Amino acid sequence: MRPHTPRVVSVIVGHPAVWFLARLALRGAYLLGGLTKLTDWQGALAEQAHFGVALPALSAALTIAVELIGPLLILSGQLVWLGSGMLGVFTLLAAIVANNFWAMPEGQDRFMAMNAFFEHIGLIGGFVLVAMLADRRER
Repeated sequence: MRPHTPRVVSVIVGHPAVWFLARLALRGAYLLGGLTKLTDWQGALAEQAHFGVALPALSAALTIAVELIGPLLILSGQLVWLGSGMLGVFTLLAAIVANNFWAMPEGQDRFMAMNAFFEHIGLIGGFVLVAMLADRRER
């Protein structure tokens, strides 16, 4: 027999405000990143150049769009699957570009990049879970 979730925990995690705040916490960094890049275009271009991205202006514009539209879809409760998918794919690509630990020599930088890479993979799992929960809530 499996133990059941305590009632107080069920009440807390089932509250609509907690559902919203959890989605905001998972997406907040993307909103902030998108707004920061939008208000500092030169900084956004410099970031793309730092990572050696081809077509930095196009890439910066797409990054801003994904970082703003994805979270807004998720927070609005509309097309949560699309917003989560956008951020999941973006996060995977960003992790590969920015945290390519497999191409680094042994040492502290590689260790930090590896940790950051797998943290990003964890975020992707969070995006999938939010899409799954949103789908269940819609039914």
